[in-house]
Amino acid sequence: MTGGPSRRLRLCRVATVPWVFHTLLREQLRCIVASGMELTLVSSPGVELTAVAADVGATAMAIPMERAPAPLADIRSLYRLERFFAQQRFDIVHSTSPKAGLLTALAGAVARVPVRLHTFTGQPWVELHGLRRQVPRFCDRLTATLATQVYADSPSQRDFLITEGLVSEGEISVVGPGSIAGVELARFSRATWGGDVARKTRRELGVPDDATVVIFVGRVTRDKGVVELVTAFNELAAGNPTLHLVLVGPLEPERDPLPGSVLDLMQHHDRIHAIGFAAAPEKYLAAADIFCLPSYREGFGTVAVEAAALGLPTVVTRIVGLVDAVESEITGLTVPPKDPVALAAALRELVGSSVRRAALGEAGRQRVLRLFDAASINRGVVAEYFKLASGTPGMRLGNP
Repeated sequence: MTGGPSRRLRLCRVATVPWVFHTLLREQLRCIVASGMELTLVSSPGVELTAVAADVGATAMAIPMERAPAPLADIRSLYRLERFFAQQRFDIVHSTSPKAGLLTALAGAVARVPVRLHTFTGQPWVELHGLRRQVPRFCDRLTATLATQVYADSPSQRDFLITEGLVSEGEISVVGPGSIAGVELARFSRATWGGDVARKTRRELGVPDDATVVIFVGRVTRDKGVVELVTAFNELAAGNPTLHLVLVGPLEPERDPLPGSVLDLMQHHDRIHAIGFAAAPEKYLAAADIFCLPSYREGFGTVAVEAAALGLPTVVTRIVGLVDAVESEITGLTVPPKDPVALAAALRELVGSSVRRAALGEAGRQRVLRLFDAASINRGVVAEYFKLASGTPGMRLGNP
């Protein structure tokens, strides 16, 4: 470090929508502030943005950003973001989510922000074809090109992005073993949510104590494998009157609608419990016996390791991201995507053996304790910031 008075590192985290900060990154943001950095959060307007900023000790700036393509709105967002970066003179800007990544990379380059970072958390274009695939794929490649460093939230996603030619091997890395922010062990704890609390949760759902509960947490959409899950459950439930399915998460009818037949089953099957969005999904996870995520695409699949932290065995698809979150035959079972027959067989195996469920669940819990503690992952992210900024003149690297 040479020249000028010492000062604190100034960091801006950018997400398209504020729930990313609220749901996924709150403890990481708190860790960043505790390290002595000046932190600013930028996202579309929302009560979550101001609430999280106030909670962690950061500054909030609302800049509208559309999740879907919207050229005129995107140009306005880009202009506002570039002006804000130029005025604030951040040392680092770091984006999460595709639209925020593209806008931050463009605005950061124009504003000459020294360190421009992006974390890839999955590719929405993986299941698309033609221009609907090529345009967002090109945008991801442009994001990677304009950033000074990019990250993937799992080793298999890193390999996928390299294979796809979006980024070279030396330009992308993974913090620790993967995930965007690890698992908050105190939050996903049976000491808090198990026992009498879990039994109370079952009573609220109308689920008997002796029932076997399969749970899904995430967007209740086609690309999360909900069609296959409901189909497989309906088959298994016909021969097992004690089997229940809990779906925790919002529908997205405007982006990825479910078929009418699946919606009808969800609404009328007396052992399918659709909760909608839940601020504390851990409450429902702790009341379940098996976690299932038959997704078509993921960046990592954080919810799978959150379920494992509560001792749940998992059934997931054998895809990028989830192969890092779940060790097949050790912490859970993996099946091909879009295969309701294979999914039903895997669920049937676990439904039929409480011993098998307990063994997989305990192995998963121990793996989370060993690899995915949020405190460790978040320290790794903070260390990356200081390492990348270490050549910036006048920077004070450390606590204030």
